Formats: sequence, structure tokens, C-alpha cells
Amino acid sequence: MWYFSEEEKQLQEVCRDFAQREIAPYAEKHDTDETFNIEAFKKMGELGLLGITADPKYGGAGLGATAATIVMEEFGKACPGLTLSYLAHSMLCVNNIATNCSEEQQAKYLPKLITGEHIGAMGMSEPGFGSDAVGMQCKAKQDGDFYTINGNKMWITNAQFADVVYLYTRTGAGKKDLTSFIVEKGTEGFSVSKEIHKMGMRGSPTGELAFENAKVPKENRVGEEGDSVYHMMRNLEIERLTISGISLGIAQACVDQCLKYANEREQFGKTIGNFQLIQKMIAEMASETEMMRTFLYDSCKLWDEGKVSNTRASMVKLQLPKMATKIALDAIQLHGGYGYSREFPLERLMRDNKLNEIGAGTNEVMIMIIAKNLLREL
Repeated sequence: MWYFSEEEKQLQEVCRDFAQREIAPYAEKHDTDETFNIEAFKKMGELGLLGITADPKYGGAGLGATAATIVMEEFGKACPGLTLSYLAHSMLCVNNIATNCSEEQQAKYLPKLITGEHIGAMGMSEPGFGSDAVGMQCKAKQDGDFYTINGNKMWITNAQFADVVYLYTRTGAGKKDLTSFIVEKGTEGFSVSKEIHKMGMRGSPTGELAFENAKVPKENRVGEEGDSVYHMMRNLEIERLTISGISLGIAQACVDQCLKYANEREQFGKTIGNFQLIQKMIAEMASETEMMRTFLYDSCKLWDEGKVSNTRASMVKLQLPKMATKIALDAIQLHGGYGYSREFPLERLMRDNKLNEIGAGTNEVMIMIIAKNLLREL
């Protein structure tokens, strides 16, 4: 984008080069095998990308939503699954700790998360509470210098690999009596109870977390009891912006693949790029992708300036994943039988993007938020 700073432009180049060398060549295999490219993930730490929004005194880059979204787009072109794990680590765990935790907690947990020595996750959704996140039933009860936690968390990205989990719990009877804790791997009573196999994002590990009288020290509580609804909603805004960056990357990857294919594939004695219907499909896909890019990065800039609203973030999250799914389906159609096969990456990109219409708030929840906010403003 024309308004990227020099630092953001350099970041884009570094991420693009890294994605092509360390991520793209292995994306298909990790999707097929349902495995996590932990080697590339660790190398992200060496590049300083795992703490993109964290304070430099802990090893972070101290950047904002625009920079984080640049990373999502460039990595999303190569392997959306691995990029989702990056998002769960850097935005859902690291950014939450960097934004909401005490200096002592930040000093204890951020350095190893930022170098990649530790992998992070966030526990919010539950088996019976997804869209209704504040209805969660995982409970934490104080018992002297500890809290005893009981319940389950579902659809947790990085669950099987997480050394640190930023966990939301219920600590009172009220709808908004939610409290966060930092839970470490190896905590007594805490386990990964189930591995989840998915239609897409298969290169990103997903599991269920179980807490059975898990004892977490009081000093691992984030803020005061009942503080966490505000923390949750604020972090959801930047999550919705940055996950939309993955959809932008998917859309651009589809356009790039279509341009290449249209210039190579021959039918009726000429390349298919000479046919008007193919030109129409490419022109529409490319135009839609540019609209996505402008809307997303304008919103990220507003976020960085403290001006983005919950409504705007929800609009981005509603529209970009929907558009990326359409573009991926159009790209498959343009490729015909090859697009439907695993010989090309398009079917994987389409499967991966469908998660972006569900995770971080479904399309239907985004519609509800947008409409309620707009009607309230009248």
C-alpha cells in the first residue's frame, strides 16, 4: 500500500521472502499429513515476528495492526494453516499478555514466547459456548494462594504444542464475571484431552483443553476478578482485522495462480487468457482483491491511530473472508478439473479460508454486531 512506512515495506519484503523459502514448499505436505511446521514457526522467532505487537524491552517489535496484518497476508499466501497458528500465538496469546498483564507477568512469559522457545495459545470457546463466548462455564475458584479451575475449552489452535495458554474463566454468577489466567504446560489437572481433525487449516494443530481441579497460582491471574470482558472484546477487534489478512493472502494467491494458469493453459489452439469469459473472471477476482486490501489496511491504520470502531472491525471480518471464499471458488472454476484436484493449491486455499468465516466470530455474529451498533447510533 502507498501509505506503508519504510519499516512496514521492509517487513513485507522479509515476510514474502521467508514465506517462499520456508513455508510455501512444505504447505501441501503439512496439509496432507495434518502436521505442524514447527521448524518454520521457530524461525519466525529468529526474525522477531512472534512478538510483532509486544514491547521491544521483551524482544518484541513494538508494531501495530498494520504490521501484523502484513505478516498475515504474506504468510497466508503460502500456507494459511501455519499462519493461523502464528495468529493464535502472536495475537491471541502474546498480544493479550502484552496488553493486559502486569510487568512481572510480561517479563516472565513474553521473552520465551517471542523467541519461539515457547508456543502460545488462547482458551476462550467451549464445547457448548462458541458464539456466546461470555456464557462460558469453565470456572475458577480461589482457594488460598491458588485458583482451582474446572471445565473444557474447544477449538483451541496450538493446543497440542502450547507451553502457555491465556485462559478465560468464569469467577462469578454474573454474565460478565470473567477472569483471565496464564496457565503453563505441566500444570497439575491441565491436559489436552482431544485432537481435532478439520476440513481445512490442517497445517494448524487444534485440540480440546481439559481442566480437572487444575491448580493455578494466584499470581497468574490477569488483573482483578471480573476484568476480562473488556480485555476479550478489545483483543477480538485486532484478531478480526488480522485474521482477515489471511483471507487477503488467500485471495491474492488465487489471483496469482489464475494469471499464471491463463497464460499457460491452451484450449482451441490458444491460451485461455485470450477468451473473454476468462478475462472477465480474472478482472473481477483481481478487482475484488484490491477492494479487500484497501478496506483492510485502511482499517488497520485506523486501529493503529486509535480510531477504529468495533463496527468497522466487524465489517472487515464479515466481508473479507466471504469475498476470499468466492474468489477461491472462482479460481477453482477457472482451472476446471485441475482446480478441483490436489495438483494445484486452490482447493486447499478454499478449504482453509472457510475457517475464517467461522473463527473469531462467525459471519452471522458479525452481522448481528454491525446491525446492533448501527441501529444504536441512530
